[in-house]
Amino acid sequence: MSRADIGLIGLAVMGENLVMNMESHGFTVAVYNRTSEKVTNFIEGRAKGKNIIGAYTLEELVSNLKKPRRVMLMVKAGQPVDDFIEKLIPLLEAGDIIIDGGNSHFPDTARRTDYVESKGLFYIGTGVSGGEEGALKGPSMMPGGSPAAWPHVKPIFQAICAKVEGGTPCCDWVGEGGAGHFVKMVHNGIEYGDMQLICEAYHLMRDYLGMSADEMHEVFAEWNNAELDSYLIEITRDILKYKDEDGSALVDKILDTAGQKGTGKWTAIAALDEGVGLTLIGEAVFSRCLSAIKEERVVASKILKGPKPAFKGNKKAFIDDLRKALFASKIVSYAQGYTLMSAAAKTYGWNLNYGGIALMWRGGCIIRSVFLGKIKEAFDNNPNLKNLLLDPYFEEILSNSNESWRRVCAEALQNGIPVPALTTALCYYDGYRCERLPANLLQAQRDYFGAHTYERIDRPRGEFFHTNWTGQGGSTSASTYIV
Repeated sequence: MSRADIGLIGLAVMGENLVMNMESHGFTVAVYNRTSEKVTNFIEGRAKGKNIIGAYTLEELVSNLKKPRRVMLMVKAGQPVDDFIEKLIPLLEAGDIIIDGGNSHFPDTARRTDYVESKGLFYIGTGVSGGEEGALKGPSMMPGGSPAAWPHVKPIFQAICAKVEGGTPCCDWVGEGGAGHFVKMVHNGIEYGDMQLICEAYHLMRDYLGMSADEMHEVFAEWNNAELDSYLIEITRDILKYKDEDGSALVDKILDTAGQKGTGKWTAIAALDEGVGLTLIGEAVFSRCLSAIKEERVVASKILKGPKPAFKGNKKAFIDDLRKALFASKIVSYAQGYTLMSAAAKTYGWNLNYGGIALMWRGGCIIRSVFLGKIKEAFDNNPNLKNLLLDPYFEEILSNSNESWRRVCAEALQNGIPVPALTTALCYYDGYRCERLPANLLQAQRDYFGAHTYERIDRPRGEFFHTNWTGQGGSTSASTYIV
């Protein structure tokens, strides 16, 4: 009997589709699921007649694999991953590889990599993006963990992943430990930001411009043929056109409470840990939290006063302003995400290929867009680029979008339409280009009440001073440190 090239545990929709993808690219796959019925249904259904081997125990799964054995977990993140690792370790031999393809938190992946390597095995934690369609037709994949495992997994991953211009695979080695899942986490955070920005544009069109779903469909269709060309703009176009059974727009009947699985929150927390201003993604997470308190908002809407939206200008001109504001804000979101990855790379000793990451996101994944090709070019031109906003291409777009961006934010605020992501993006842009922020006053306040010291503009950096502001505080200062 021919042995399988890889084993996969977990036959939910993502797992099944990845198996079908692998088999369609010439690989033999052994499959296992904790519920035996799923294995039987899959083998007798979608997998019938294909090079897919069903296994009803982990021992049977492992015995069907070529060496070095490659076992991929597509199970719920958290404890289930640890449980399967414990069950697999006694069945595997030195040099075998365990792969986690779920949305695991990167510190867990770093810990598991160390643990599995201590047992003489290798470990890979890989982000897999693209949803069920991507899993079947070609996802974006972001592997990290044990570098020695990569050559044994690379032929499979790069065969099944999405491809962009010239057949370039949207998958390459990211780095050691939790690097792969960190990059996937940032991808998901950027996804939160993109979705929130699109929703704010939709909100303005619906409640300020008074546009119907069909009219908005036409706008998003037009936008998808220009610089905003992306998967999320594309699906927004399709959603706005979709009709319910009675012929009305289905989107208008969907309850306005957003769910979330935690990756956006993890991204925001990682930014706080690294001291990076990830303002847009943070606002996107908080906007979902605000949407969740629907009943409170219904009550508040009858009590709290504010302006009633009333548009009186040129609708076509405003929509063009909105397009520019959306694109400018999107650039800020990606710039913040890349700044976070750069900070984490220093913290964890990763050598991240930033242009390569943009290429991995160029196809297959949820945030795929034409725009990512420009990010790759930016880092190809300057691998040491401190911030995407400083790249000539992006700087020019932001400069040309400035007036439109400000008009959109101002009109939204004046008319009571909440646009937290659009406005925080503009505030970050203005803060980043501000030579002198008011933090000098903040430092004086901290020194006044806590003797936290401050630096002076007329002295070298690194010299710290304390002032006895009241004449009663004495000259003793607190130690200087930064969280």
